[in-house]
Amino acid sequence: MGTAYLTRVVEFTATHRLSRPDWTAQRNEETFGAAARAHSHRYHCRVTLRGPLRAESGGIMNLKELDALLAREVVARFDGRDLNQDLPEFATGTRLPTGEALAVYIWGRLADQLPSGVRLHTVRVQEGPDLYSEYYGEA
Repeated sequence: MGTAYLTRVVEFTATHRLSRPDWTAQRNEETFGAAARAHSHRYHCRVTLRGPLRAESGGIMNLKELDALLAREVVARFDGRDLNQDLPEFATGTRLPTGEALAVYIWGRLADQLPSGVRLHTVRVQEGPDLYSEYYGEA
């Protein structure tokens, strides 16, 4: 059988700001605009897997297992959080919590926890109706 794709979308609300500590407040504002100040998004995280159809399930992965993984590694980790304060990986002075950085981070949390033969195809983090970031696992 050929390769099939499975996408699951989860949502979380989180606060962040884009601000470099080595820059002045003015430079941060000039570079990042309103995003330099703390603000929240209702994020949609779309995770697409690829793999062979499994005869016993008719799909590529058990949805209950996928939902538990996404609940633990995405929703519980981000929902209701201030990304700059609550996640050391995005603390002030480390990497900025952009949509692109979140997509790469989520990929890293999920990739090694999938069943044998199942691979991540893409992680998409959508901040609003007209802004999203995707990561396909490129190094």
